[in-house]
Amino acid sequence: MAFIFKKNDPKVINAWTFYDWANSVYNLIISTAIFPIFYVTVTKRYAESNGLVETIGGKSVDMVMFFGKKFVNTELYSYVYSASFFIVVLLVPILSGIADYSGTKKMFLKIFCYIGAFACMSLYFFDVEQLELSMLSVFIASIGFWGSIVFYNSFLLEIADKDKHDAISAKGFSLGYFGSVLLLITILILSQFTHLMPIKAGFLLVGVWWIGFAQYTYYYLPNKSHYAAKAKRKNVILNGYKELLKVWKQLRQHPKVRMFLASYFTYNTGVQTVMLLAVLFASKEIAWVPADQNPVWWQTRETGLIVSIILIQLIAIGGAYAMSNISFRLGNLRTLMLAAVIWVICTIIAYYITTPVQFYVLAGLVGFVMGGTQSLSRSTYSKMLPPTDDNASFFSFFDVMEKLGLIVGPLLFGFLEGYFGSMRVSVLMLMAFFIVGFFLLAITRRVEYKDEQTVKV
Repeated sequence: MAFIFKKNDPKVINAWTFYDWANSVYNLIISTAIFPIFYVTVTKRYAESNGLVETIGGKSVDMVMFFGKKFVNTELYSYVYSASFFIVVLLVPILSGIADYSGTKKMFLKIFCYIGAFACMSLYFFDVEQLELSMLSVFIASIGFWGSIVFYNSFLLEIADKDKHDAISAKGFSLGYFGSVLLLITILILSQFTHLMPIKAGFLLVGVWWIGFAQYTYYYLPNKSHYAAKAKRKNVILNGYKELLKVWKQLRQHPKVRMFLASYFTYNTGVQTVMLLAVLFASKEIAWVPADQNPVWWQTRETGLIVSIILIQLIAIGGAYAMSNISFRLGNLRTLMLAAVIWVICTIIAYYITTPVQFYVLAGLVGFVMGGTQSLSRSTYSKMLPPTDDNASFFSFFDVMEKLGLIVGPLLFGFLEGYFGSMRVSVLMLMAFFIVGFFLLAITRRVEYKDEQTVKV
């Protein structure tokens, strides 16, 4: 018997949050933890074996060949991700417009989920000798993940009232952090401790996990939008962008929402770039103790990076709930301003640290603020929105702002590293994003509400 959808139904809410459990394994294992370490290791080995180690800014850097041109290995990594976000920015407005008109958001959620999951599985065949084809898997997996997030987020307004969004969003992120850590530990046990599989087999498990657990979400979310689908129109592709333009025009009547989006674009550019490139930074800029010097286990690069990532994820669970509780007392915008200050402190620390112990301390601080910033940003936007039937289009606009930041952040980060030969200069760029984001949030607080039905944040 088909499940009957009801707003504020605990079953629907739990199913929605469980998609974070399903897809966050991509964020942790592919874009944050195991694959970046794997990528740096294999490209470094290839550079040393093929005379591709060069000196830039007084530092030795590992180069790779990509379509006949040399790049610093991590510089190329940044560019590929930046390009994937550019594609998402182009695609999402079209698909969100179609979803709102046809009521098929869940279908697009599934499509992007399957694209991303199978691309993750294909990373099992990653070969630095065929780097162009191998990086295509990285590119497509990113598109699949971020594309699905647009449609996933847009369901939040449909499944629950706005006063519940902070707690629901925090629960989703917390489930994601816990589930992804569980799979990460499983992969490490199977590959590093019991040697039952190679580390790259973990990329296969990511795809299986993502698809498998997402089925629970798909069962309870409505097949058709809770809001009535609009009449079909011609020129569907153009209508997608018209929807985005219509959202922009509507936001002109809501200056507080518009200013929040500007602040979100700015500080989230820094947040997402940190999440994407933190492991690469630690791998290159921290003085890990070589294995031949018999160091304590937490002082080695491979072990230390994994431990710090697990530390970040676990602390992020508490951080998401803690900042949700803080926002209940201070308000969402004040809490996000506090988070921006903590992010500035994190970048200052990152610029100066050199030892594993210092990096562990930074990882704990990043974990606390990371979970709360992501969770609170999503729920703040949903609460500020005016009453609308165009949920997918409004969240499409939100995600376009996010992806524009993800184009800019990694692109600048990679360019600065390629030019100066060091990621520390790139960290200063991230600090600027957090400082500007703080002041834009302060301005947002002073803008008056135009719609009395909007939940105050």
